[in-house]
Amino acid sequence: MRIVALVPGSIDNQILFFPTLDSLQRQYPQAQIDVFVQPQSKVAYQVSKSVNDVFAFDYQDRNSLADWGNFVGMIRDREYDIAIIVGQSWFVGLLMWLTGIPTRIGYQGPGSVFFTHLITPNLSQYMALTYHDLLQPLNIQAPCPELAINLPKSAIEWGQLEQKRLGTNESGFILINASTTNMDNNYPVENWQQIIKKCQEKQPDLPIVVIKDGKNEEFVRSLLEHCPQIKVTFADNIGKIAAIIAAASLMVSVENDLLQLAVGVQTYTIALLASPASEKILPTSEKILAITSPTGKTLDISPATVLEKIWG
Repeated sequence: MRIVALVPGSIDNQILFFPTLDSLQRQYPQAQIDVFVQPQSKVAYQVSKSVNDVFAFDYQDRNSLADWGNFVGMIRDREYDIAIIVGQSWFVGLLMWLTGIPTRIGYQGPGSVFFTHLITPNLSQYMALTYHDLLQPLNIQAPCPELAINLPKSAIEWGQLEQKRLGTNESGFILINASTTNMDNNYPVENWQQIIKKCQEKQPDLPIVVIKDGKNEEFVRSLLEHCPQIKVTFADNIGKIAAIIAAASLMVSVENDLLQLAVGVQTYTIALLASPASEKILPTSEKILAITSPTGKTLDISPATVLEKIWG
């Protein structure tokens, strides 16, 4: 059996789709399972254990007819038996019909006239459950599994060496994940400074580590000016980032792709969310505590509220 899933969206969308892929792999252990994702989201599958091939296709780009024709041709040539379409697009629905795949599963909405099986999306629940509902036409009765990621051996080894470099391999540490491109999800550096200083006053021997990436260098520099005792970690791939998150005693995080990695490795996490709608990206778990802004902007969550949750 050959199965293809079309999953548009960012890295966190892909990770939230992992439980659905895991269920497919358990139900059809001999199946070839492929995905077509946005080019920038392809890296997510470095930590998935249930996918054979990952293909990049920009659903949001202004593709030419030749691009769409190549897309259809690639899918048709691989002779899939089942297609699972996560997005809602009339044109993508038409193209999937043109591929001739006998079983085409998607949500009720734009393009659904071209599907063989329709699911009404339940948008009030945890997003991973909404994705998993797409398996209902395949008579997969097992409940949605917990989100899990697969850490490569090389990433685990890197994480162990990084902990030694940071001096956290015996003490544990609090990890700060503060990078986001969404302005509503930003949390001011002044607030982080207050949180870090209070944590250092209360637990001076507990290291605090900040994740650095290509988008938050100025933020990290500013934080170091006021909190020189903090440590900084940088990883060049998603597996390594997941490994350092897995090693943390606690992660305090804004809403971004790394938040889903924390869910996947089951690290205790305090998530700073912009709105109640964001709560649907998190499972019900005693290891995940969400603090939701009353105003729709993360910056309006007070440091005192975060500190109360950390020590509570």
